Amino acid sequence: MLEAIANMFRIQELRKRLLFTLGILAVYRLGIFITTPGIEREAMQAFMQSQGGLLSLFNLFSGGAVEQASIFALGIMPYISASIIIQLLAVVVPTLEQLQKEGELGRRKITQYTRYGTIGLAVVQGLGIAFWLEGMGRGGLGSDGMLTEVVANPGWGFRIMTVVTLAAGTAFIMWLGEQITERGVGNGISLIIFAGIVAGLPDAVVSTFQFYRTGQLDELAVLVLTAVVFLAIAAVVFVERGQRRIPVQYAKRVVGRKVVGGQTTHLPLKVNTAGVIPAIFASSILLFPATLAGWMPFLKGFSDALQSGGWEYNTFYVLLIVFFTFFYTAVTFNPVDVADNMKKHGGYIPGIRPGKKTAEYIDRVLSRLTTGGALYLALVCVLPTILINAFNTPFFFGGTALLIVVGVALDTVQQIEGHLITRHYEGFTGARGPRIRGRRLAGGMR
Repeated sequence: MLEAIANMFRIQELRKRLLFTLGILAVYRLGIFITTPGIEREAMQAFMQSQGGLLSLFNLFSGGAVEQASIFALGIMPYISASIIIQLLAVVVPTLEQLQKEGELGRRKITQYTRYGTIGLAVVQGLGIAFWLEGMGRGGLGSDGMLTEVVANPGWGFRIMTVVTLAAGTAFIMWLGEQITERGVGNGISLIIFAGIVAGLPDAVVSTFQFYRTGQLDELAVLVLTAVVFLAIAAVVFVERGQRRIPVQYAKRVVGRKVVGGQTTHLPLKVNTAGVIPAIFASSILLFPATLAGWMPFLKGFSDALQSGGWEYNTFYVLLIVFFTFFYTAVTFNPVDVADNMKKHGGYIPGIRPGKKTAEYIDRVLSRLTTGGALYLALVCVLPTILINAFNTPFFFGGTALLIVVGVALDTVQQIEGHLITRHYEGFTGARGPRIRGRRLAGGMR
């Protein structure tokens, strides 16, 4: 491992990419502390400390930008939402579906549509935030202990300034992410979310230590929590790299005077095809009533029934995760298309007739894998609630944040190892040890 880390900086191109990525992430973190004009930061921080619900989820993914009333308060969520909307529309809009099959040119057009959608969503969300901040009135305590207004001078001047500032901040973050993807290491958008979540880990460690010092946690509880964190990370790594490899045989063909084909390969099916998307969707839906209850009093009863930690909340949370796991997998992976492409190129699964029977077999295997992946996602996401109820103390590790952090870290390490192996350097897993599963496959699928 130490040798691989040293090799990372011996390769000039990889060293430049790593330094570029770290520099972009530093720019992003500095922007978190630039306050949106017209907002009192102290009042906003005091208000956020007493809030939960959807705001806490946004604050987590934005790296604390909401609490800081930052120009990056919207974070990268509009881009993620626009990407998901475009993917869903591609299923029902033939034009978008055709663009997905046109290779690099189609991908560029879809990326451009995603950018337009991102700006549109940022403008709408920015206007909603501006009205929400004005309607908040006196939102929290200032440094002098008196109630302080979050917005000092409400009006259309503040609203327009807020919309322009937040939309520009989102566009800038989107550009930073694209620069990392193109000139750095790893997926830029994922690394920006990763940086925001990791930035809150020191506070989580300090808070846990304070609970230990005040006697709310004893030595046994700290040891159990630490063991659970490491076991959860190991389980996420194991499942995220888990694959079901279906053998595929290609028939020999005569092209001119040459015989091509005849090779044996495999079709990889991940255990968790949907990734972290089901957890994000389920959290947003369940936390939305709690957020609306602050604005609409008649929803308070429904919100109280879905308090985080209760059996009602956990039950609906698990059901929604399972539903969205199957839904998103069905949207992003079509067994019929895979079977047709395999048949066109002379490929078949041994013992399975090409065409419809192959599609049914792939769908049956994928359904079983998705069931296990859905249960795995549900277990990881309810882990914090289980530990909170067991030890009667806040738990700052696990859930959606753990899935994102571990998943992004694995993908980034995989790309770095690809650079090392290409230049005949030893990777992170050693020259003779097993490679990170999926590295060679990922390169081939491109």
